[in-house]
Amino acid sequence: MIGLGGAIGTGLFLGSSLAISQAGPATIVAYIICAGVALVIGWSLAEMVVVHPEAGAFGVIAHRYLGPWAGFVVRWTYWTIQVIAIGGEVIAAGIYVQFWWPSLPLWLPVTVFSAVVLVVNTAAVKLFGEVEYWFAMIKVVAIIVFILLGVLLVTVGLPGAGATGVSNLTAHGGFLPNGMSGLFLAMVFVLFSYIGTEVVSVTAAESENPVRDIPRAAHRMVTRLALFYVLAIAIVLTVVPWTTTAQGGSVTESPFVSVFSAAGIPAAATVMNFVVLTAALSSANTNLYLTTRMMHSLAANRYAPAWTGRLSAAGVPRNALALSALGLALAAVVSAASESEAYLALFGVSVFGALVVWLLILLTHHAFRRTRAAQGLPPSPVRLWGAPVTSGLVMIFLAAVLVSTLFIESLRPAWWAGVPFFVIVSLAYAVISRRSRSTV
Repeated sequence: MIGLGGAIGTGLFLGSSLAISQAGPATIVAYIICAGVALVIGWSLAEMVVVHPEAGAFGVIAHRYLGPWAGFVVRWTYWTIQVIAIGGEVIAAGIYVQFWWPSLPLWLPVTVFSAVVLVVNTAAVKLFGEVEYWFAMIKVVAIIVFILLGVLLVTVGLPGAGATGVSNLTAHGGFLPNGMSGLFLAMVFVLFSYIGTEVVSVTAAESENPVRDIPRAAHRMVTRLALFYVLAIAIVLTVVPWTTTAQGGSVTESPFVSVFSAAGIPAAATVMNFVVLTAALSSANTNLYLTTRMMHSLAANRYAPAWTGRLSAAGVPRNALALSALGLALAAVVSAASESEAYLALFGVSVFGALVVWLLILLTHHAFRRTRAAQGLPPSPVRLWGAPVTSGLVMIFLAAVLVSTLFIESLRPAWWAGVPFFVIVSLAYAVISRRSRSTV
């Protein structure tokens, strides 16, 4: 429940409006295609981690097959994008609160929610697990109820709202109003909804039977997310015109709330807004937990300062938590400086880093197969179907999507932050590795 709930966040509940603004009703196709991409990445990870079920997952495997630089860059990049994603989640939560109080300054709820998430993560793990379980339960149940209500609204109608039918899928410019280019640009935003599926591989070290459990978990995670995403987005696009839910330059409301508002069911819209608010807080809570533990792992491998690896009396790595909370501080600053573009600013940087991490995972998979074949080692008991063709095609696709962010004005600044970041990380690796060699 926690794993599935943690993966369902603002990429679906808020960012989907950005995808809809690019592709219209064809956003449904974008979610299906990107589900296939996520499945290839999840399956390639499963193939590797069943052979190397180690703590550190894909970062450790990248170190083994692509070299220490790749292992260092993958882990620090993944930590960074997740820290930034935490900031994006609390900004989304603040935007949801403005649904009820439009005049409320965005920085105020962002700051309050940041404090709440920090308190929960500072407490014992038991409290975190309890809070996150119920957050996730609300989120998953809400999506199921949303889909069921949506089907009723489309087919027979609801009290006070007649049946909408499916005409909205072809009206207002057709199913593909902005052509193939619009569909491709929508992939940037849709892929963000699937970021997090790779976290399944992190559990390999704790699994009793990785050969059985990891592939099953990866497959079920992606297929269930795809089912939720595709059905939910199909309902959104069927109930109201895509021009109503599309938001281009800024993000001001969840399209899931817009559906009930446009259908004239204000009480349902209020309930749905509460649900997406808990969803954002759930994702922020989970990501802060994961990044804190990842920083602790980096310290254990001497890739981060030793003080970040210290534990409190309750077993919480509070120093690592303080460092991982930088995303919350960044969110407060950005939301105060630019309310209308705050979410997009953090969204763009997260997508840039995530695409690079996924590309490095697939490069690692290619090196994994090549190295084992050259050494005469047996193949993994779990194998990605069609590789290296399938993985190669996905790599080309991801590279093309990464380049396409240059053509989306609101995401172009991600390159200004992303490229210097990789330069800084590479320089940091050079310094740390030199010091390590000198102390040996």
